[in-house]
Amino acid sequence: MTRPTDALPPVRVVALSRPLHWLAAGQRDVVRAWGLSLVHGLVVMLGSVAITLLGWRHFGVLVGGYSGFLLVGPLLATGLYQISRRLAQGSRPSWADVARAWRLSGALLRFALLLALIGTLWVGFSALVVLAMAGEPWAGLQGFFSPRVLRSADVMQRSHLFLLWLLAGGLLAAWVFAISVVAIPMLLERRVPLSVAVLTSVRAVGHNPLTMCLWAGVIFACTALGLLTLVGLVWCVPLLGHASWHAYTELVDASAWPERS
Repeated sequence: MTRPTDALPPVRVVALSRPLHWLAAGQRDVVRAWGLSLVHGLVVMLGSVAITLLGWRHFGVLVGGYSGFLLVGPLLATGLYQISRRLAQGSRPSWADVARAWRLSGALLRFALLLALIGTLWVGFSALVVLAMAGEPWAGLQGFFSPRVLRSADVMQRSHLFLLWLLAGGLLAAWVFAISVVAIPMLLERRVPLSVAVLTSVRAVGHNPLTMCLWAGVIFACTALGLLTLVGLVWCVPLLGHASWHAYTELVDASAWPERS
């Protein structure tokens, strides 16, 4: 089949209940390739433990690191997309398959660098917000919630600044979600330009606003639960990664574009 030159891949409109089916399909993939899948979750959990230990004394790093995790989450699931792809092909996935997935193509590498830059800038911005709120450049968790800070005269101003930080983070997360929700698995599976993958991802969200809002909420809730318990990330990360692959394959028909080997 020839590659289209003047049209983006078709995007399907799906029912509001489909995120539940994506989770169920992701759960099946976790069970079928539990070793490969849970190692991904374990690696993310260890990274989160490191952020927690550092953030206990530097609260700006804690809030920035955790929220930055949501921004680069789609990239961290690259190996999980490959596992689901191999399972869908009827093959038994291996560590070699995961390693090949991380040999990022030019387009996927550029997108990865973009997400990494966004995450880094967000951590720095969060540290500045903590500086403005706590009056210390590297206030720890105890210092940030100390009586001196909570009883200060400008506590209302600090609250407004915190709400603005939440709003900015929410808008940034929504933007990253829109451009990446199907772009990264599409770049992994098909030889498409980065612009095509990003625009297709935005169109998928635009064609399914309620469903994708629900899906974003499910991702946020599962990730937040995993971060609160840390151990829960071992299961939540592979579950969401595999489910995201099934979301992509159901939302987008990219069969007209050449497949990556």
